[in-house]
Amino acid sequence: MKFNNNFSLLIIFIIIIACSKKEEQITTLNKKSLDDQMIEVYNQAMEEFQKGDVIYAGKKFSEAELLYPQSIWAPRAVLMSAYGFYSQGYYRDAINDLERFLIKYKFHPQTDYAYYLLALCHYDQIVDERKDFNEILLAKKYFELIIKDYPNTDYSRDSQFKLELIIEIMASKEMYLARYYIEREKWIPAINRFKKVVNDYDTTIYIEEALYRLVELHYKLGLTNEAEKYARLLGYNYESSEWYEASYKILNKSYDKRQKIIPDDRKTILKKFKNLFK
Repeated sequence: MKFNNNFSLLIIFIIIIACSKKEEQITTLNKKSLDDQMIEVYNQAMEEFQKGDVIYAGKKFSEAELLYPQSIWAPRAVLMSAYGFYSQGYYRDAINDLERFLIKYKFHPQTDYAYYLLALCHYDQIVDERKDFNEILLAKKYFELIIKDYPNTDYSRDSQFKLELIIEIMASKEMYLARYYIEREKWIPAINRFKKVVNDYDTTIYIEEALYRLVELHYKLGLTNEAEKYARLLGYNYESSEWYEASYKILNKSYDKRQKIIPDDRKTILKKFKNLFK
């Protein structure tokens, strides 16, 4: 009887050891295959992304990141998810991914790309400069950051180009508001808007008209000296502009457009030059 009890205890002990070893093997196997599992999920996400199902792909990319956040694939999964959402116009989802990436993986080598994509998410939402001013400011902020912090990249060069377009958009908004005030005969607010264009957006296509409007409005208010000041500024920088000619007419009511007289010696030179082509 004693032998049977000892034999039973031995069997139970062997079973416990066997189970422990099996559990240890399973745990070890799971640890070793975690990276493989993540890559498998990542590849599934890529397949869905290529099929065009960015919503499901985004979920799979998030699953891949959560599965093994220390892996080199984790930040890539976040960026792929963000790009997928961006490519289909799901800007808010893309922005959420990118903002999380920039907090969680701020020292990643593709941080410049993350900022660039974030800037594009805001930039592509600009439809109407009158309504989307917050998106304009955010896009401007991130493009400026890229130019400053990542100057020797392709992202910086494209950011510079898009920043110039944003400046044009911001100037056009000021012009729109100024014209709005003119229609309602609110001369002072209109003047302030045109001045902002002159002071802050002097490299845009709106600078000539803004200067002309300042001549026009100051003259209308009887501020002739101010009108002449802006006319001189317009003439000095844009003498051949139609806007300068229009401002000249305001200040010189007897102005009559005349052909410029070319001196005789210049006429001779021009004549000789034309003869070369006969």
